[in-house]
Amino acid sequence: MNNSRLHGLPAAGQSVWSDQISRAMIDSGELSRRIGEDAVSGVTSNPTIFAAAITKGSDYDRRLKEAARAGADAMEIVTTLMTADIADACDVLSPVWEWSDGADGFVSVEVSPPVAQNKDATGSEAREWVKRVDRPNLLVKVPATAPGVEAIRLLTAEGISINVTLIFALSRYAEVINAYQQGLMDFRKSGGKLKSVNSVASFFVSRVDTEIDPRLEKIGTAEAKALMGKSAIANARAAYGIFLERFRSGEWMKLSAAGARIQRPLWASTSTKNPAYPDTMYVTGLVAPHTVNTMPLETMDAYQDHGTPLPQPFGELEVVEAHKTLADVSRVGVDLDDVGLVLEQQGVEKFAKSWNELVDKVEAKRTEIVAV
Repeated sequence: MNNSRLHGLPAAGQSVWSDQISRAMIDSGELSRRIGEDAVSGVTSNPTIFAAAITKGSDYDRRLKEAARAGADAMEIVTTLMTADIADACDVLSPVWEWSDGADGFVSVEVSPPVAQNKDATGSEAREWVKRVDRPNLLVKVPATAPGVEAIRLLTAEGISINVTLIFALSRYAEVINAYQQGLMDFRKSGGKLKSVNSVASFFVSRVDTEIDPRLEKIGTAEAKALMGKSAIANARAAYGIFLERFRSGEWMKLSAAGARIQRPLWASTSTKNPAYPDTMYVTGLVAPHTVNTMPLETMDAYQDHGTPLPQPFGELEVVEAHKTLADVSRVGVDLDDVGLVLEQQGVEKFAKSWNELVDKVEAKRTEIVAV
């Protein structure tokens, strides 16, 4: 299917990643199939995804039983199951990583939510994931909380490739870029090979509309209501403008000449939460060179079915228009700084809830197995 609709995205300069991984996807060959048919060149995961995969169905029962009978506790079992999935997915995507000369073909695993507000704990867990998985195409996901940003700088300085996740505010994104570039400078000073480090900066797109639309609805004016459904794409496009500016600077060009790779913007949470909006809205509206769109499988299938086969990338004119849209949203009474803070807190809390549910359910299964 070299002429499929999804293949139009990489033709326009955008990578297609799957926002889902499971043992069933790996063992059934679905991941390999999607690499060929759906242009998938990467995979992301998070606690919510693993909670659903591990606790729904029987795909993990055999390995869970083996670990439980060997005396592992719930946390050790979760880590063992996740490590196997991530390592195997890395192996499936290894040809993509090699073909792209290390620019694509990545699999992401997230540090556990309980450490999101602790710089040192985040760093320690990230290093452990690198050791466990031991694959060159691994990205460790670190939330862009204030402590997380500092951890990103330190880990990049050690040559660890990071997927910076849960970015909402443009001001926080600027801090993320600073952390990445400073980390690369430090890594270079220590004699590190810059080309070995990769990174993406993940904006959670649809949640911006999910938070802002009710605020616009509450304001209630015709002008406010006319802005509904426009904030998320505008926010992402404005972020892309920052990306263009910061990765064209003279300072960056010096790093690039030494082998440094750009930190690509990644659009996450690209399924539409409002059924009134088109189901490919956050794909079609966010096509741009040097970006990644990580899609839930439903969104991927929807685009394959009726997406634009020749998508038109947005450019600097649309970036200017995006800033105007955000200014209009602010002018009618939406506090965008507060939106960013609320979404960041909600994001960490949601992942923490999923993580706790995962550990609790695995503990229940472990207890049942041991009791037999």
